Amino acid sequence: MQRRPEPELMDTVEQAHAYAEADFHESNELFMRLLAEQAGAGIANARALDLGCGPADIVIRLLRRHPRIHCDALDGSQPMLDRARQALEPLPGIASRVRLLCDKLPSAQVATSDYDLILSNSLLHHLHEPQVLWRSILGAARPGAFVLVMDLMRPRSDGMAEALVATYVLGAPAVLRDDFRNSLYAAFEPSEVTAQLNEAGLADQLSVNVVSDRHLAVWGRLAG
Repeated sequence: MQRRPEPELMDTVEQAHAYAEADFHESNELFMRLLAEQAGAGIANARALDLGCGPADIVIRLLRRHPRIHCDALDGSQPMLDRARQALEPLPGIASRVRLLCDKLPSAQVATSDYDLILSNSLLHHLHEPQVLWRSILGAARPGAFVLVMDLMRPRSDGMAEALVATYVLGAPAVLRDDFRNSLYAAFEPSEVTAQLNEAGLADQLSVNVVSDRHLAVWGRLAG
């Protein structure tokens, strides 16, 4: 099925509200489980970077489990970061370890060669030029940094896309159903992500893995 790019930013208040209120527990816990399995205990004191943090659910889960991690969290949508700030307000012990950054990639607000852990969940499919993500990761990472990128995986047919919509967001608000459908069409296939890693010179450091019926994940440790 041919890729159909979507807008890079979810920058309306309606989209941010629907996304923040949606139940992403299953997929976000999958992300956290992959991080625990693949990165191990070596991230306990990490300086982390979350690219495309949205309403900060992954950041909050990460910092709850790792009380010594500090995280810069970047998103290009101010309404999303407003929701992130609201989620962090009642969590002062976590909020004090988070710096929210409103910017698109490439971003001058992201420090160079400064992060031990770089995360991204559901950003890649939004990007019209995916190399901007891989270049940003290379620029931000310290030697030996661990990288985990998870995203939707494009189905092979319209029918498969509609089946996923019916399975996972049938009862959700229309804006969320439409966003999920559009995101499935905008997502990359595993072979396309492998080609992106080859172009970025990362294929020998990061691997592409199918991790659910609708997700792929890229992980690995960059050269020290």
